[in-house]
Amino acid sequence: MDFTSLNLCQPLLDALDEIGYVSPTPIQAQAIPDLIEGRDILGCAQTGTGKTAAFALPILDAMAKDPWTDPRRIRALMMCPTRELAAQIHDNIEQYARHLDIRSMAMFGGVSQRPQEKALRRGIDILVATPGRLLDLISQGYVDLSYVQFLVLDEADRMLDMGFIRDIRKILAQIPKKRQSLLFSATIPHSIVELSRDMLYNPVSVSISPESTTVEAIEQSLMFVMRSDKRGLLTYIIEEESPDKVLVFSRTKHGCNRIVRQLGQDGIDALAIHGNKGQGARENALRRFRNGTLQVLVATDVASRGIDVSDISHVINLDLPNEPEVYVHRIGRTGRAGQGGITIAFCDENEGEYLRGIEKLIRQDIPVDEDHPFHSEKARSRKGNKAPKKQQNRGRGRRHPRNGKSNGNRSNGKSNHQSNGGRNGRRQPRNGKSNQRSNGGRNGRRSGRGRSRKQHKHQTRY
Repeated sequence: MDFTSLNLCQPLLDALDEIGYVSPTPIQAQAIPDLIEGRDILGCAQTGTGKTAAFALPILDAMAKDPWTDPRRIRALMMCPTRELAAQIHDNIEQYARHLDIRSMAMFGGVSQRPQEKALRRGIDILVATPGRLLDLISQGYVDLSYVQFLVLDEADRMLDMGFIRDIRKILAQIPKKRQSLLFSATIPHSIVELSRDMLYNPVSVSISPESTTVEAIEQSLMFVMRSDKRGLLTYIIEEESPDKVLVFSRTKHGCNRIVRQLGQDGIDALAIHGNKGQGARENALRRFRNGTLQVLVATDVASRGIDVSDISHVINLDLPNEPEVYVHRIGRTGRAGQGGITIAFCDENEGEYLRGIEKLIRQDIPVDEDHPFHSEKARSRKGNKAPKKQQNRGRGRRHPRNGKSNGNRSNGKSNHQSNGGRNGRRQPRNGKSNQRSNGGRNGRRSGRGRSRKQHKHQTRY
């Protein structure tokens, strides 16, 4: 099958030929015919499967066959979770529409809105936007969605994970109900199913590389390592294997910054990309990573949506994700378009539960690599343990029974700690209230709270 069999208009076929597209990917071959017929689509596809072209080409084809005269109106709205993904989709549309009189723009936060205002005043046909900035400009009167004919939600699962569901519903209320709607997601959890019921009408379901499978061309390996040795293992792998382009995943923004700083101390050039980075810094990091002048890019899962780099040689999971589906999405950053790639997962003594969830989802055991100086049998032996909750509860303090008794091995030392005031000191037997309150009364209790807050602030710094 080639693109001519999909009944796309000639200007689009010419553009695809110039870009170098020869034959449609499975998601394109399945989705484009139904979209040309005007059907709604619920698509499940991982990154790197060609879904941007799958939804953009039929929309451009419909707009080209039914041109509107001036003034230009927003006829297609495409929403996505991150700035990088919005810019990537916009760039692709610009390439596909190079022979068409169709204007598009990318709208996202983190930059001045004035250039976006100017583009809107000149008139656009396709708007690619993140929900937050879009709502801001709607409230300021710069965006009119009353003429929208095509609605696309890309990476919908990540938008819901980021808490955009209310913003999305507010935006949906601004769009005509008579429209063609497309929802694409790397995974289809229950929340996506609920959203699709509200958003789509009698949709066609398309699923490519479902969440229960991984890319076969990817070589996966697992390394058991103590948490304190992860830095050394990461440096060891980069120095020993000398990979061309390494994408390292960290669970937190602070973790990204720490990894970059530590790699710099080891003489390895690396940059981080996450939500706290300015747009200029993010674009610079991506540009250097694409052109090969940056060997290591460290990212969070949210910021990685939109990293469109086809030749990533290694993906390293420094922290295992607590959602198994995220692992599938991470490793899909290498091995794109059927190419080979290498992924390495670090598993420390506290991540055994996450590993079990991942291996259950992908229905296979990840091969263990012990051939490195940081291998830990202790971390391996804890694969069956549950992940500790201390990271979520740090600074809150333990609760103890009102009768002053504690369970198990907590009895040693804890009762003495309670009798010394502070937040835990308030939870004492009723017969001890008079002694506690006589030493300062209400003010005394406040001083205890003050110490607890100070302790809380200190414990949650990292």
